[in-house]
Amino acid sequence: MGMLVFIISGLVILAYCSQASNERTYQEVVWAVCGKLTGVLCEVAIAVYTFGTCIAFLIIIGDQQDKIIAVMAKEPEGASGPWYTDRKFTISLTAFLFILPLSIPREIGFQKYASFLSVVGTWYVTAIVIIKYIWPDKEMTPGNILTRPASWMAVFNAMPTICFGFQCHVSSVPVFNSMRQPEVKTWGGVVTAAMVIALAVYMGTGICGFLTFGAAVDPDVLLSYPSEDMAVAVARAFIILSVLTSYPILHFCGRAVVEGLWLRYQGVPVEEDVGRERRRRVLQTLVWFLLTLLLALFIPDIGKVISVIGGLAACFIFIFPGLCLIQAKLSEMEEVKPASWWVLVSYGVLLVTLGAFIFGQTTANAIFVDLLA
Repeated sequence: MGMLVFIISGLVILAYCSQASNERTYQEVVWAVCGKLTGVLCEVAIAVYTFGTCIAFLIIIGDQQDKIIAVMAKEPEGASGPWYTDRKFTISLTAFLFILPLSIPREIGFQKYASFLSVVGTWYVTAIVIIKYIWPDKEMTPGNILTRPASWMAVFNAMPTICFGFQCHVSSVPVFNSMRQPEVKTWGGVVTAAMVIALAVYMGTGICGFLTFGAAVDPDVLLSYPSEDMAVAVARAFIILSVLTSYPILHFCGRAVVEGLWLRYQGVPVEEDVGRERRRRVLQTLVWFLLTLLLALFIPDIGKVISVIGGLAACFIFIFPGLCLIQAKLSEMEEVKPASWWVLVSYGVLLVTLGAFIFGQTTANAIFVDLLA
């Protein structure tokens, strides 16, 4: 809840800088306000983050399909079934049939029709987790329930998941500019309401899921429930639907950044290279899709993926908005700086410092604990 103050302020800062610079995407705002070097670093970070998130989405699909298939095939937990129920095959089949065709188009406007179902599905998952905690099944016995963190390091190790869950900053700038009347004050109310709703969903799922299973809870909470539970099976189907529509959107953001970096590297203006755009887009999509699929097949633990890319999410929430705020205020030509100017610059410095600490600590922990362990 304390982090939410910084998360909401970052969204407001981005809207303010977008309006001041007249740019319509996250990376373009950073380019315009902070300069070329910071802009390139931002684009690389977006590409890496969206790539890692796509891997996490494919792992989520595999996790949920394993449970659903176990019920449909009427197999006991952990039993090896036919080849067509193997995790690697089911993830690959789903990805090729649904995700790849949705990822190739140049525009993703048609994805908006699936948004309503995804939102309903998220609320349904939260409701199921809360209901299962209030009226638990007899066979569910919680493990050890911790009432305080083991150390301060454990608190900081939770930051990647928080940043990963609340990171919507990359897509926030286009959303702000799509408003009928894009005003920073109105935007502040919109994002506050949205973040409070997200907080309720995350806290309801996280707290009730932990109290249901204790320290034995799986990082993917739905995996902790029995496979044959039909209400939970519906929740798993909703999660799969949500991920199937989310992967193409994240891929679209990453592909746009890669395309921009490539064209700038080649020195070719976008408007002069339309003829080869389709061929290049299909090639970029196939390479991106196949690499994320291969990595998802051999990294079964979503917790490790989130720990690695969660640090990058902190950059989008804290560091880049903080730098934008500092640069925007420094560019003002007032000779006498009012107290509010110094307060905003100081807040920008605080955001950058906090973001750098979270990024450094979580990334180092992910490398030495999760990847090299």
